[in-house]
Amino acid sequence: MKSKNIKYIGLVILALVMVLVVVFTRAKPEKKEPVYLDGYLGGEKIGIFEDDEIAKILLDKYGVVFDYQKAGSYDMIVADHTNRNYLFPASQAPLELYKKTYQKTPKSEIIYNTPLVIYSRPLVVKALVQKGVVSQKSGVYYVDMNQLTQLMLDGLTWADIGVPELYGSIVVDTTDPSASNSGNMFAALLANIINGGQPVTAANVDEVAVKLKKIYDKLGYMQTSSADMFSQFLKIGVGANPMIAGYENQLLEFAVSNPDTWNALKNEIIILYPTPTVWSTHVYIALDKAGEAGIEALLDSEVQRLSWTHHGFRTGANASQETGQFNVNGVAKEVTSVTQLPDDAVMEQLIEKIK
Repeated sequence: MKSKNIKYIGLVILALVMVLVVVFTRAKPEKKEPVYLDGYLGGEKIGIFEDDEIAKILLDKYGVVFDYQKAGSYDMIVADHTNRNYLFPASQAPLELYKKTYQKTPKSEIIYNTPLVIYSRPLVVKALVQKGVVSQKSGVYYVDMNQLTQLMLDGLTWADIGVPELYGSIVVDTTDPSASNSGNMFAALLANIINGGQPVTAANVDEVAVKLKKIYDKLGYMQTSSADMFSQFLKIGVGANPMIAGYENQLLEFAVSNPDTWNALKNEIIILYPTPTVWSTHVYIALDKAGEAGIEALLDSEVQRLSWTHHGFRTGANASQETGQFNVNGVAKEVTSVTQLPDDAVMEQLIEKIK
């Protein structure tokens, strides 16, 4: 009798264990396989997609892993989109080109902002300050675009403004405006300045293009990646690229990612804010339903915070924010002097005319 009771007790315990196993299994959330999103990415944002902290949030919270291929903002629009889930250019103009080219209106969202700036070195900046082209306010350097553009239109050389060490005409090196967003935006900025500070229109694009071409004819070969151009600027001395157009975030990110190298360079690199300048609005374009998951993930508040503190992108929540953390002198807390870009049709005409 005793053995029979023990048998029953054992069966009851076994049944309870089985019930608990079933309950636990059902209660435990099923771990989903991550969704891999593949697309084209502007080189200036690669640091974000390579950031381990950001990648962990994207995976743990949203189940998203981003794969990418680097491409210029305009090149990615006309590239092969087979098996691609997203495009991530550096402005809204490529989005408009996408709509026009494919007759589609994809789901999209502005994820980051960063102003267009000019990078230079003390030898050049000192001369431009003496000429009244560059001024300093509260530790921030500003360049008067009207005066700088006029120097280039007049064909003055570096020697003409007191820098005989440098060879050739005064220019601001830039990426190819037909392939790269930073180059396209700088061309738009110069065109507006030539047009009296107003966005160029179809009515005056021919007149503006004639003058703008005088500047671009002096540039020679132009790179297609702002990231590659900035990297070269840091490595090569002032003689090769006295001034380049780039994004504010590029220097901030470099200072965070390469603190030792930056400490050795920080007194040799100066950031200049054009007056006026233009904002680079980095818009994420979803090519399919899977790609749409990337929008919510990238807009996560912690991802946005890290995108500022690690990579220098001004997000919607911090377009004006504490800048001292970057160990970079002369970073503006706010960027207020901004001009609007010409519309897409005008820019297409303008770029075609200055090739």
